[in-house]
Amino acid sequence: QVQLVESGGGLVQAGGSLRLSCAASGRTFTSYAMAWFRQAPEKEREFVAATTWNYGSTYTGYSVNGRFTISRENAGNTVSLQMNNLQPEDTAVYSCAAAILRRDQSYDDHRLYNYWGQGTQVTVSS
Repeated sequence: QVQLVESGGGLVQAGGSLRLSCAASGRTFTSYAMAWFRQAPEKEREFVAATTWNYGSTYTGYSVNGRFTISRENAGNTVSLQMNNLQPEDTAVYSCAAAILRRDQSYDDHRLYNYWGQGTQVTVSS
């Protein structure tokens, strides 16, 4: 059974940092793209960052570029999101996702991801 389990969310003041982790289990994820998406109340799901293991590529959403960094460890089964200089607008539920994607597919399209974690709350106070 495939499981994605996020950890590391919490409450932080503006300008602070948090590190989220997602542990994947149930199969070998080296062929999978793994990504972070977030969703704030009454807003659409937003792409945050993605990484591929076999291609060695990373992608970051425009609103977090330069502040958030995605990385992958543990033979590809753990993906982390380092979030620096957090702002109140970063407040959301952050979810980890996994999928096998072709290089010509859009890594920021949440509809292409078929495995999801339960999400972890990140709250940034002003």
